[in-house]
Amino acid sequence: MVKRVAVTGLGVISPVGNDKESAWKALKEGKNGISRVTKFDATDFKATLAAEVKDFDPLLYMAKSDLRKNDLYTQYAVAAATQAVEDSGIAGKVDSERLGVYVGSGIGGISTMMTEHSKLLEGGYRKVSPFFVPMMISNMATGTIAIKFKACGPTLPIVTACATSSNSIGEAYRAIKHGYADAVIAGGSEAAVNPLAYGGFINCMALSQATDPNSASIPFDKRRAGFVMGEGSVVLVLEEYEHAVARGAKIYAEMTGYGNTDDAHHITAPDPEATQSARAIRLAMEESGIKGGDGVYVNAHGTGTPLNDKTETVAIKKAFGEEEAKKVKVSSTKSMTGHMLGAAGAMEAFASVMALREGIIPPTINYLEPDPECDLFVTPNKAMKADIKFALSSSLGFGGHNACLAFKKE
Repeated sequence: MVKRVAVTGLGVISPVGNDKESAWKALKEGKNGISRVTKFDATDFKATLAAEVKDFDPLLYMAKSDLRKNDLYTQYAVAAATQAVEDSGIAGKVDSERLGVYVGSGIGGISTMMTEHSKLLEGGYRKVSPFFVPMMISNMATGTIAIKFKACGPTLPIVTACATSSNSIGEAYRAIKHGYADAVIAGGSEAAVNPLAYGGFINCMALSQATDPNSASIPFDKRRAGFVMGEGSVVLVLEEYEHAVARGAKIYAEMTGYGNTDDAHHITAPDPEATQSARAIRLAMEESGIKGGDGVYVNAHGTGTPLNDKTETVAIKKAFGEEEAKKVKVSSTKSMTGHMLGAAGAMEAFASVMALREGIIPPTINYLEPDPECDLFVTPNKAMKADIKFALSSSLGFGGHNACLAFKKE
């Protein structure tokens, strides 16, 4: 029997807040989480801005002795997961073999890789940390969370670049829907603000070179010229609906659909025809029973790169149809959080769920010059109240990965 899926827990470590309350308040208020890079000296780099996590205290979530064994991306993930599990009240309320963890990372422990490589060059292999491998690999956030919460059910650390955490949440949804788990801790984490990652993204012409934080991450604006790197972790607890009801859990929203496709077009650029990205949206719509644009919010991938935003506009129009697309409320919260890479989809799923819960669409901030090729309603500059029944969260990743999540108001 096909199961329904509820969202019962939320955890956030982000550039705009380190818990669900402060992060959602910041998104509603249009707070910009972007500033000059502080994690390394970016003076000689063409890109000098980042959306960094501020005032993060890992000791709230793990012992001091564990810090040297866990890369920052894992620390962020454990923090967000701990918040989500506590918020849901799921601990001790589900069989450990029916509790899963799907927390992905697009890059994993890239800062650990840099640190340990320097040790190798400077002092030889004996200087390399014995924790190097588990700190570096992209599955360790999932593994560490599973250990902490005794989650012996399905565990799957997905890696699909910028679609990572959307795919993670989507596959967790399917695991519950088709009976493989009663609850899954799902989301993504990233901590890649370092010289190596910046060098790579700058040289592939992806990062904004703006020096003004209010002119850097500007999705759908005609001036857009690249994304701003963000970091952090967002985790949702997904739970079989009747299981959640039976234990009296708080239900934020129901998850009702998921689309997963690939452009099969180019290693970094989205297909400008948007055929498969539109199909991902349409698959999520069809599974949810969404017929048109009335009462629908789309949290767009909206990176602020010239091709992405234009292509995503085409995708939304193809999925809904030209006329119905005009009725859809769209925004890109990356205008505030920057691009959190493997954590981006989960951050935007969080925003979508909260938008449904409160009937408020977070804005696309710093939107000044409309682009005729991005002519949907993008909720410019200020949040707005709206009677929405469904929210879609769309993600596009290097390698052509497309993912779309659908949520329904509870």
